[in-house]
Amino acid sequence: MPAIQGFSVHGANSVLGSTRMDNSFVVLPKQKPQGQGTSQGAPPRPRGGVVHADVGHTGKAMEESFVVVDKSESASDGSGAHLPSREGGPNGALHPNNSGFHSTITVLKRAFEIATSQTQVEQPLCLDCMRVLSDKLEKEVEDVTRDIDAYEGCLRRLEGEPQDLLSEADFLKEKLKIEEEERKLEAAIEETEKQNAEVNTELKELDLKSKRFKELEERYWQEFNNFQFQLIAHQEERDAILAKIEVSQAHLELLKRTNVLNDAFPIWHDGEFGTINNFRLGRLPKILVEWDEINAAWGQACLLLHTMCNYFRPKFQSRVKIHPMGSYPRIVDTSNNTYELFGPVNLFWSTRYDKAMTLFLACLKDFAEFANSRDQENNIPPENRFKLPYKIENDKVENYSITQSFNKQENWTKALKYTLCNLKWTLYWFVGSTNFQSLSAMVSSPAEVPSVGSLYAKRGPDSKSIARNSSNT
Repeated sequence: MPAIQGFSVHGANSVLGSTRMDNSFVVLPKQKPQGQGTSQGAPPRPRGGVVHADVGHTGKAMEESFVVVDKSESASDGSGAHLPSREGGPNGALHPNNSGFHSTITVLKRAFEIATSQTQVEQPLCLDCMRVLSDKLEKEVEDVTRDIDAYEGCLRRLEGEPQDLLSEADFLKEKLKIEEEERKLEAAIEETEKQNAEVNTELKELDLKSKRFKELEERYWQEFNNFQFQLIAHQEERDAILAKIEVSQAHLELLKRTNVLNDAFPIWHDGEFGTINNFRLGRLPKILVEWDEINAAWGQACLLLHTMCNYFRPKFQSRVKIHPMGSYPRIVDTSNNTYELFGPVNLFWSTRYDKAMTLFLACLKDFAEFANSRDQENNIPPENRFKLPYKIENDKVENYSITQSFNKQENWTKALKYTLCNLKWTLYWFVGSTNFQSLSAMVSSPAEVPSVGSLYAKRGPDSKSIARNSSNT
């Protein structure tokens, strides 16, 4: 490397500094300079950037210049650089006649190419780059020298240490011991590998089980969600059914509290007249009620009494038979004589009509006596047993005759009003004592019939108020 560098700087100056050179030779060394391998770190020099400053002041030609390279070195380098030869051709020797500036540049360029291929550093180098490269190579040389000194010191120290050499028997024992340990370690490795294989197998099985469990869990949650959905749907359906049941029960209670006969045969009063289904029963001199309305009222009264009597048959046997036939009711006595309970009739001579009304009172009285006997059988106290609010004797109700012949219309109308009050009172007892009406739901056994008596006690003043109001008017 120093020779190349010397050639790069001093050789170039010597060649370019002379005005004429007859024969010039640059002999390259056979061996590579020391530190060539470490010169790669130097900064490369661009090609063609060195000769420009020196070439300007020469301006003179070189007739003959030769670069001689040893054949063995060029062959071993394998750089493939073609050197100028004495033979003709493109790479032949430069003839003296071809001297000039161009030939000088060509020789220098060729020499720099050869130097670059040998040193792996771009040639030519400037002075600064050469100093940097030289400093770096010197540092690398120092580092290598220190490493060599350290290795040599270690080698001398090892050579100076005493060496304990084992005998043949001890060596064999140590060898056997190491081999035994090796076999144990190999066995342990095999056992560990088996355990590892078993663990891997178990891990695979656990992975499969984990996948199954995940599938089962997903299926479980899906079924759980479906069950929750069905449960909510069933609960909503149940709530709807319960709501319907509550409505139905309320409706049932309303129906149980509904008095069918009382609703079918409402008995009340309209001034001096007693009414049933809003049909007035009776006549006054100033208020001439039509006979069609009177006949309809008698038909409703006969139908109500006939219904109550038939309910208790065969226990109740009345002496009188009522045949409700709408507005044309008839009544049969014990002798099977039939009497018409409808008009119009003569006010002064109405024997058959009066007989029919009297038989109606007899039937109502018989049913009242039967009701009293039923209360007595049910052990109801005497004060709570059924009795009519207005006493009936033959053809009179509270001393008012029900016959029309030779009777005042006011008295006849009042007797009819009291008759309807007794019929209403009988209806209350019937409702409280039988299963025919809703009140039977409240009276679960015959022993609870006394409550009916209290009902009568409450209804009594209302019934009698009809007669009082009519008498006052």
